[in-house]
Amino acid sequence: MTGKSLKAGDKVKWDSAGGTTQGTVVKKETGTTKVKGHTAKASKAEPQYRVKSAKSGKEAVHKADELKKA
Repeated sequence: MTGKSLKAGDKVKWDSAGGTTQGTVVKKETGTTKVKGHTAKASKAEPQYRVKSAKSGKEAVHKADELKKA
């Protein structure tokens, strides 16, 4: 997704330890944020995206190049 912008509500998929996971973009992060004890160091130049898993309902933050539109 490098060079492309995602927005809240977009359906995406990403690779996880258990295989491919699908979910929804919740928010574009442009600053340091914490999720599940992990610190994501996002910036305006390199934003990251908070996503919610469709299966588990849990949230995580991923870099844009880890996400693909579903």
